Amino acid sequence: MRLQDKVALITGAGSGIGYHTALLFAQEGAAVVAVDVNDDGGQQTVKEITAAGGRAIYVHADVSSAADCAAMVEAAETTYGKLNVLFNNAGIMLSADDDAVSTEESVWDLTMAVNVKGVFFGCKYGIPALRRAGGGSIINTASFVALLGAATPQLAYTASKGAVLSMTRELATIHARENIRVNALCPGPLRTELLMKFLNTEEKKQRRLVHIPMGRFGEAKEMAYAALYLASDESSYVTGTEFVVDGGITAAYVTPQ
Repeated sequence: MRLQDKVALITGAGSGIGYHTALLFAQEGAAVVAVDVNDDGGQQTVKEITAAGGRAIYVHADVSSAADCAAMVEAAETTYGKLNVLFNNAGIMLSADDDAVSTEESVWDLTMAVNVKGVFFGCKYGIPALRRAGGGSIINTASFVALLGAATPQLAYTASKGAVLSMTRELATIHARENIRVNALCPGPLRTELLMKFLNTEEKKQRRLVHIPMGRFGEAKEMAYAALYLASDESSYVTGTEFVVDGGITAAYVTPQ
């Protein structure tokens, strides 16, 4: 098993990438701390893991809250004695997110609070735990939009993911000599509830699909396998990367005719 005897904390574990990653990490031997604000989703994730013979607990936490992030890390160490993998995955994409003229300040502030401050708080409280464990892996969910402009305006989301990417690079540099690796997972457009709610018309979906060489949306489970590599010792010399899993969109960005 690729994560045997490791303890992994995953935010946003109640759905999408977080859900599939939690199940996969557990299958690969990790004890999972599933974190979400959606109690039903998070508890269902834990139920599925334990039913399959895995180890998991659920922790309710709003990642934009410093106290909640401190508590989720404390729960990991109290329950399992250590923390080896921190997957700062929780994020939001609001339907009212648009261009600079149309996006309300409240949309901008909430997006930044969850997507950027949430990663900061995860690292603020998670890094001391990783130190106590002798090192480990941090994975921050960024996005392909951190690398190029989105065809459908989502300015707050794009800016937030750019911040996650730059934060990841700096953290990787700071902590490289402590055996703490920090990488950014940059998914392409995925068939998740988060994106499908944003691309809520067929026209919007096609506007995005036309740029993807593979011609399809990615699946959350495909991101889970990428996260597994970054979490495992197989990626022991990998830090500070933009781990792009995007169906080729950043390699061949094309303009529709």
